[in-house]
Amino acid sequence: MLNPAPSYEQLVSQFRWSIPAHYNIGVDVCDKWADGSGRLALIFEAKDGRVSRYTFDDIRLASNKLANLMRARGVHAGDRVGILLPQAPEAAISHVAAYKMGAIAVPLFVLFGVDALKFRLRDAAIKLLVTDAASAQKIEHIRAELPALETVLCIDHAPAGCESFHDGLNRASDAFSPVQTAAEDPALIIYTSGTTGAPKGALHAHRTMLGHMPGVEMSHDFLGQPGDLIWTPADWAWIGALMDVLMPAWQLGVPVLARRFEKFDPEAAFDLMRRHQVRNVFLPPTALKMLRASKPAAGALALRSLASGGESLGEELLDWGRETFGVPINEFYGQTECNMVVSSCQVLFSIKPGSIGKATAGHDVQVIDESGNVLPPGVQGNIAVRSPDPVMFLGYWNNPEATREKFIGQWLVTGDTGMRDEEGYIRFVGRNDDVITSAGYRIGPGPIEDCLIAHPAVKLAAVIGAPDPERTEIVKAYVVLKDGFSGSDSLIRELQNHVRTRLAAHEYPRQVRFVDSLPLTTTGKIIRRVLRGQEE
Repeated sequence: MLNPAPSYEQLVSQFRWSIPAHYNIGVDVCDKWADGSGRLALIFEAKDGRVSRYTFDDIRLASNKLANLMRARGVHAGDRVGILLPQAPEAAISHVAAYKMGAIAVPLFVLFGVDALKFRLRDAAIKLLVTDAASAQKIEHIRAELPALETVLCIDHAPAGCESFHDGLNRASDAFSPVQTAAEDPALIIYTSGTTGAPKGALHAHRTMLGHMPGVEMSHDFLGQPGDLIWTPADWAWIGALMDVLMPAWQLGVPVLARRFEKFDPEAAFDLMRRHQVRNVFLPPTALKMLRASKPAAGALALRSLASGGESLGEELLDWGRETFGVPINEFYGQTECNMVVSSCQVLFSIKPGSIGKATAGHDVQVIDESGNVLPPGVQGNIAVRSPDPVMFLGYWNNPEATREKFIGQWLVTGDTGMRDEEGYIRFVGRNDDVITSAGYRIGPGPIEDCLIAHPAVKLAAVIGAPDPERTEIVKAYVVLKDGFSGSDSLIRELQNHVRTRLAAHEYPRQVRFVDSLPLTTTGKIIRRVLRGQEE
């Protein structure tokens, strides 16, 4: 969608949205490339190392068969189809099939327990589920509590009560005419990671695919160059992998590498990228921190672009990334409800440490106050996106009250605090409920955490505000140490001085607690509310 320009200002000024009245994600990401040319769509590396390749022609025929199979099982336009699979060809095929038949895809994370699955399956009233035998065993325990669930398709062994995905495809016709969906028709429900309260299902229209494209292209220095091949260790159940990697790559005709490690292994990740000569990669901040802590040799990589998003990166991590990978890290920003609205793009403007980039083409991102007024540069407030916007969600599934609470007038309020400078760079300070109020100062946890992980002893760090009768709150750090280091009073003092001298005297952690692990969401974000709950 983007026409490369010599400057960010020119790119933004010449950009215009072109959203047709009728648009279908499945047709746009697959069928338009399935012209018999054998264009490569997917490289799948299984756990045992076997590699399979799929063309867009393969994906089109398989998704046609699946659409016919789902229709035969009573799935109609608007019905919800659950996809409970890791990175696998069947997961991608299921998405394309659901979109082409006008159903609503609901990706689900394979590491969810039965309670998390039950909540989502019931809330979305999922009618058909595509999964594997391991996850089907979880469903068996709650099947009686899921009255809407009529069919479970298993991609491997089909236990009792399930059908074989591949047997069904083998019997189905590969002739299917995609439904002519409107751009505003619902296509996808992605549940929030639940860092605050119960998960909510963000309902997206087919147009969200087009809305994602400028941010994806900018974060990968104009993705879609000859020879591009993209991979992420993130699970396709999350918007950061599904709509920032898999679907937009296919929208551009770029092949995707599929390999999801059950437990992220830095050495294996480097080896994978080296063997397949990956050109583009999305590495979440947690993966970057684990890679940095392991210090693997990164020679012979073929990377052209490296993007990261989900939490703000600090200067130390950005410098390490450039030195290790040979390319700068383009940070991007968004959330499940309104994704890819801010990005860095090193070919257009300099990366400024402490910022998450500038508003991507087509999106109006500002910092506002509680009344919806745009704040001047340098003033801290709420990061917000002006509606309407093609990438913006339709609303929360079955939750109109929460949808209303997400907006102040025409502004979708992200719930994140930040500020904008004179050049248009946006700085992420933290979640509104993560900001620490101490002795009159408002302190974001991100910069302190970045400073702490720059210390050679620190592997991971989380910072919260602990209640204090004099200061309202004090800064408290939870620290996971690297192997070979042990917690001590002297190390606490060293870490405190490290932050005091490198960041600010009022931001150093007055309390430091050494822990073996941190509470993380399934997407790798720190759940600070769990730590705050322990303090309270």
